[in-house]
Amino acid sequence: MPVFSMDGDYIIGGVFSIHRYTHTVKHNYTIMPEPQMCKRSIDSRELRLSHTMAFTIEQINNSTELLPGIKLGYQIHDSCASVALAMHVTLQLSNGLDPVFYTSENCSQSGMVMAIVGETGSTPSMSMSRIAGSFNIPQVSHFATCACLSDKQQYPSFFRTIPSDQFQADALAKLVKHFGWTWIGAVHSDSDYGNNGMASFLDAAQKEGICVEYSESFHRAHPHSRIQRVAEVIRSSTAMVVVAFVASGDMRILLEELSLRPPPPRQWIGSEDWVTDPEMLRFSFCVGVFGFGIEQSVIPHLREFLLDLPPAKVAASPVFTEFWEDAFNCRLGKSAAIHERVCDGTEDIQTLQSPYTDTSQLRFSNLVYQAVYAIAHAIHNEVCQDTYSKTQCDKFTRIKSKQVLSQLKKVNFSQNGYDVSFDANGDPVARYELVNWQKSESGSIEMVAVGRYVASLPAGQEFHIKGNLTFVGGVTQVPLSVCSDSCPPGTRKVLQKGKPICCYDCIPCPEGEISNTTDSTDCFTCPKEFWPNEERDACFPKPVEFLSFDEVLGIVLAAFSVGGACLATVIAAVFFRHRTSPIVRANNSELSFLLLFSLTLCFLCSLTFIGAPSHWSCRLRHTAFGITFVLCISCVLGKTIVVLMAFRATLPGSNVMKWFGPTQQRMTVVVFTFIQVLICAIWLGLSPPFPMKNLAIYKKRIILECALGSAIGFWAVLGYIGLLAVFCLVLAVLARKLPDNFNEAKLITFSMLIFCAVWITFIPAYVSSPGKFTVAVEIFAILASSFGLILCIFASKCFIILFKPERNTKKHVMSKNQS
Repeated sequence: MPVFSMDGDYIIGGVFSIHRYTHTVKHNYTIMPEPQMCKRSIDSRELRLSHTMAFTIEQINNSTELLPGIKLGYQIHDSCASVALAMHVTLQLSNGLDPVFYTSENCSQSGMVMAIVGETGSTPSMSMSRIAGSFNIPQVSHFATCACLSDKQQYPSFFRTIPSDQFQADALAKLVKHFGWTWIGAVHSDSDYGNNGMASFLDAAQKEGICVEYSESFHRAHPHSRIQRVAEVIRSSTAMVVVAFVASGDMRILLEELSLRPPPPRQWIGSEDWVTDPEMLRFSFCVGVFGFGIEQSVIPHLREFLLDLPPAKVAASPVFTEFWEDAFNCRLGKSAAIHERVCDGTEDIQTLQSPYTDTSQLRFSNLVYQAVYAIAHAIHNEVCQDTYSKTQCDKFTRIKSKQVLSQLKKVNFSQNGYDVSFDANGDPVARYELVNWQKSESGSIEMVAVGRYVASLPAGQEFHIKGNLTFVGGVTQVPLSVCSDSCPPGTRKVLQKGKPICCYDCIPCPEGEISNTTDSTDCFTCPKEFWPNEERDACFPKPVEFLSFDEVLGIVLAAFSVGGACLATVIAAVFFRHRTSPIVRANNSELSFLLLFSLTLCFLCSLTFIGAPSHWSCRLRHTAFGITFVLCISCVLGKTIVVLMAFRATLPGSNVMKWFGPTQQRMTVVVFTFIQVLICAIWLGLSPPFPMKNLAIYKKRIILECALGSAIGFWAVLGYIGLLAVFCLVLAVLARKLPDNFNEAKLITFSMLIFCAVWITFIPAYVSSPGKFTVAVEIFAILASSFGLILCIFASKCFIILFKPERNTKKHVMSKNQS
């Protein structure tokens, strides 16, 4: 029998879980089982929803625009939150309301309801839809959120005014990700609502990079030990955040179990079923709960209708009688026991604090309101005609539920500030309100809207938070719930073996690599000319290193270079000042001045090796060095040959000097030097030296140096110098014991020995020296050999000229040295 009913031209059925439990009957299989009975436990919110349906139908009946002249009726049944009872009442509504039983095959179906509003739960709604769908009776649920109900193959006649759990699951995953929680626990009802909702959430959470420490299911019908086990898992877990996709009745049992002992501090994230249930606010340790609920609304005159419960109306309805007795803790009539109070008429429902009377946050009531209006619009579109701004309806038109089903797919209207329509799956546009349980000034827990989620908005704009937020414990600081702390820049994540991806160790990046983001999964190598900083979170340009004039080594070498050039100039000045003296004339003054000039160039060419290499400096330094040194060695070689020839010229009958006079001496220097010029020209023409950034020697800095271009060219230049030096040394050794007091061959021998020793040791030093020290070794070799030449050849002569003028005589110079 229906708990509420009203006759009308077209009947709308309603199924609500007004009672929470059914009376359990043990079957002995010997007698016919009794019908299932509802147990004494009124769900005040469900009672309000069922009465909202009655209010909406009476409002439509009073409307002059929607179904004018037609009276809608209703048959509202109580399923007692039982799938079996929900199926039973669905069959009652589907069988029709006519008192006549048709025995023929051609059933008229005239008394069949046009549509059904309900059920609250997803599981009973699925069972109901399978039955109602067989008769093409549309079902519009205000609360069944399982995403599985969007499958039109299985549930072709199902519609709903509440969004699918798929949208809620996506919203919950985005909420968890927004607060940076990557390590969570999950509990859900062991029902179609909980199982499918949690499956959708886990899939969305995985896409957001969220890990689940545990996922537990339970149901209020399970043994108490199962509830205890779930509570113990929550207590012993390390995840601070718990996502509960749980029906309100199941969540109540779990929270009661957790409250038996000091409850663990957990940040609860809930589904709309229990988060927006006012009866759940009594669990004060859950302050800070977040969840998505249906948007609040205001339905004018609903509160007055709900509170219009005169004694006669209460007494006439067993449901209202039971509600009244539970609400005021008294008994109506004479059935009160001795210890029970009799209701005396002083009870005032206006002051009653109950989910039934609470219309401050109408959420699901508005969905019932929309569902009834959607069915009314579908009937209106089938039986009414709009002509000349006047609507005419024929209440005698016999329509079938199949026609209402067809019209429901097309409805699109606005009621009470909300747009109502259904997509191809029978779902509405997903709109949620972000609800946060906060402690009021009076100390009570209240639901506060702190944001919204609209699935139809562009990606990235669906989620919006506003207002002050409260988290677990009533604090405003976001709690931390991660398996591992975030890896800072400069490190990378390495997954811990056998654990979810959110559990990892932070490993510093290897040398030469960086990571510049938090929680980087990999380090990447810096570009060739960059190197990481100490934190290894950024790449900086490597310092460029070369032998510069600003550093001590460069300054010292430059000073010796300039000093050597000045020394050569001073000696040249001394020689020029005493150019008529015997010692200067005896030393072949022309070759001596040319030698001093070439030595000056040798000293100065070392300056081209200091400073940042450029295309011109790289070409100049090696060619200048090669040519000036060949010029220098050519002059020394010429002087050596002159000494030998001069000695041979003193022998009787010798006429050798005419073959090596001044002209031949000049030609010797020019020819030897020209050969080096030719070698350098070929080198520069084919593969000249060029500036290069050497990245191979050091990891952390760049060596700016001159690449040889052609190693053959470089070693050809050095080899030619070495060949002349060896040839000069051989000649000097042959002339070292000539009997003159003035025997320049000895000095040339010493200078050539020093020159050869320097350049022989230069080769391994040059090859093994790293970076700018390669250049320093080459400069040192140039300076050492130059100083060796100038000191060995000219130091003694200058000493005689300046400090021993008495020895600067032709007699002394030409005298024999017998020592």
